[in-house]
Amino acid sequence: MFKLNTRLMEAVVDSSNGSSDAASAKPTKAKPEVTEVTIDGRKVQFAGKRKMLKESLFPEGSNPQVRLDFISGKSILFTLPDSLLAKFAAHGAEQKLGDETAGTQDVDDMYEDVSALVERLNKGEWRTERQGGGFSGISILIKALMEVTGKTDEQVKAWIKDKTPADKAALKNSPKVKPVYDRLEAEKAAGAAKVDTDALLGELGSIGA
Repeated sequence: MFKLNTRLMEAVVDSSNGSSDAASAKPTKAKPEVTEVTIDGRKVQFAGKRKMLKESLFPEGSNPQVRLDFISGKSILFTLPDSLLAKFAAHGAEQKLGDETAGTQDVDDMYEDVSALVERLNKGEWRTERQGGGFSGISILIKALMEVTGKTDEQVKAWIKDKTPADKAALKNSPKVKPVYDRLEAEKAAGAAKVDTDALLGELGSIGA
C-alpha cells in the first residue's frame, strides 16, 4: 500500500511539473508549409501562401532576365529587350530608393535615409543594410549634433553614417545632446502644426465677456 501511494504521489508530482512546464513554455511559431514543385527539371519550393516566385538572372552574353515560377508548375522567362533596358533600370532604381523609406514617418528622416542609400549605391554597395533603419529622428539628431559640436552638416553625416541605431539612441539621450534635441523636436512639431494658439486662447477668453 505504501509503495502504491508513493508511486501515485510521484505520478501526481510529475504530472504537476509537466503542466507547469507546458504552461510556462512559450509557444513556438510554426514553420510555414513548403510545397515543392518540379518546373523544367528544377525543384522549386513555395513556402506558406506563396504562389509565385521571382528571380533575376544574368546569363553571360545575354541581357538580364527575370524568371517567374508559378506553383501550378508553369514558368515564364523574360529577357529584357535592348529598347527597354534604360526604362527597366530607371524603374528598378525608383523602387530601390523608394523602398528605403519603408517604415519611416518623418519626411526629413526619409530624405536622410534615401541620401545615405544613394551614397552607398554610388560606391557599388547594393546589399549593405542601412544603419538609419529603425531609428526615428535621425534628421533632428544631425541638427542637434551640429549645434552642440559646431560641425557642418556634411561632417556630421559622414561621421554618423556608420553608427548603429544603439549608438544614435545613446547620442540622442546624452546629457549634452538631449536638451538640444528636445528643443529642436518641439520647434519642428510646432511648425508642423501651424495653429495660431494665441487666436484660440483669444476665442476662449472672449466667451462670456
